[in-house]
Amino acid sequence: MASSALNFAAVNPKLQQSPKPTPPSHRFTTARRFPSSLRPIKASIFDKSPLSSIPGLTKPAPSSSPETNLPIRQIPGDYGLPGVGPIQDRLDYFYNQGRNEFFKSRMQKYQSTVYRVNMPPGPFISTNPRVIVLLDGKSFPVLFDLSKVEKKDLFTGTYMPSTDLTGGYRILSYLDPSESNHAKLKQLLFNLIKSRREFVIPEFNSAFTELFEVLEYDIATKGKAEFADPNEQAAFNFLSRAFFGVRPIDTALGKDAPTLISKWVLFNLAPILSVGLPKEVAAGTFLDEAEQSGISREEACHNILFAICFNSWGGFKILFPSLMKWIGRVGMEVHTRLAREIRTATAGGGGGITMAAMEKMPLMKSVVYETLRIDPPVSLQYGKAKKDFVLESHDAAYEVKEGEMLFGYQPFATKDPKIFDRPEEFVPDRFVGEGEELLSHVMWSNGPETERASVANKQCAGKDFVVMVARLFVVELFRRYDSFDIEVGTSPLGAKITLTSLKKATF
Repeated sequence: MASSALNFAAVNPKLQQSPKPTPPSHRFTTARRFPSSLRPIKASIFDKSPLSSIPGLTKPAPSSSPETNLPIRQIPGDYGLPGVGPIQDRLDYFYNQGRNEFFKSRMQKYQSTVYRVNMPPGPFISTNPRVIVLLDGKSFPVLFDLSKVEKKDLFTGTYMPSTDLTGGYRILSYLDPSESNHAKLKQLLFNLIKSRREFVIPEFNSAFTELFEVLEYDIATKGKAEFADPNEQAAFNFLSRAFFGVRPIDTALGKDAPTLISKWVLFNLAPILSVGLPKEVAAGTFLDEAEQSGISREEACHNILFAICFNSWGGFKILFPSLMKWIGRVGMEVHTRLAREIRTATAGGGGGITMAAMEKMPLMKSVVYETLRIDPPVSLQYGKAKKDFVLESHDAAYEVKEGEMLFGYQPFATKDPKIFDRPEEFVPDRFVGEGEELLSHVMWSNGPETERASVANKQCAGKDFVVMVARLFVVELFRRYDSFDIEVGTSPLGAKITLTSLKKATF
């Protein structure tokens, strides 16, 4: 992502005049009282040119395949010489071109959004890096069609990290819904989320009040504030308090959890070493429940930790900076609209945030969905063909053989110019009103936004939870501030955000 410096609002004069701000006591070590200006929160629960001329032979579809009115085309591309091809593709992917250009250049070369290539990591880690790439919004959803693909051991793609990282267990994310443990483990996570829902809003407020206090202090004393570290600490504190009723500072983890988890996530995504993850925040009640359903306490513990630390915390580590980046770039006019909408909706009922109040914030909801569309926190999707079938893109159909690996690059699929107008632009109100009909093409959580997560599919168990928390983040931000200024850089996992001002609420 390109770096940019944004200056939409002046630094708060009050912060400039403050002679020596008092540092936030403990910096995320204890729960705070609500600021006097805020009332307590109440819990409730890519070339736009169409690919109009595509080379290839047309022939009738096989009788065993669904009928199609599109020409059947041989899937273009190749895998190169054994050993050499995967290495060359790896070099292009990481160094010579970079991820986006890697996919785009081949799409233009083959004049197709469906083609063959090797996906990293390749030799020495992945035994078979060959995939069929899907880059358009019509072909991409086949990755969620469990009648055609299986998802066993595909969470990280063409390789699977050592189970030594997860106590020897294959975690829920690596299970196909056809496996017996899938339903048991997913239901366990559903139950965890449901049983703790009343704590989500108040604990989010508590943890992120601490975040904003630190950001304000850093801007006042240094003239800027790095978002990453305090965000990661706040996100972990929130998850720990909301789901386990435990403050990390009171455990052996202390303030080291983000560093420990980051290392563990790194080893999962780039398997080199094997480390353990602390278990100080595991909750006994849910382990008892797991035992009753036939899941051992240890296996349940590893799954809960993976869901909270990898799926949730790892996701927030990417999503919250992304929200700051895209919302920060739209400027003061949209900031003012968001602030008015949010403050108006929360004015009744004592000024607290409720689920009902958030439903009255269409612009706020739209900016969250637009962030998930243009910058999905999960960018890679995989599925292995269960049988021979015909795959359709917008322009052609392709024969896929049983056992072939399908790969979708989500940021291209969710910026398909044949589905979205101005696909490369962040349009804040894209999903307001009739725009809601486009939500079926927002695919960030192993399925479309309009699909409900269930034990029968691979939708993220916490899909709705993530959306709600992302909404809470935007609401909390604009309850406190009229606007903010940022500088955007890059980091290995997404955007690097530096705040240069936070303009406190004036209305």
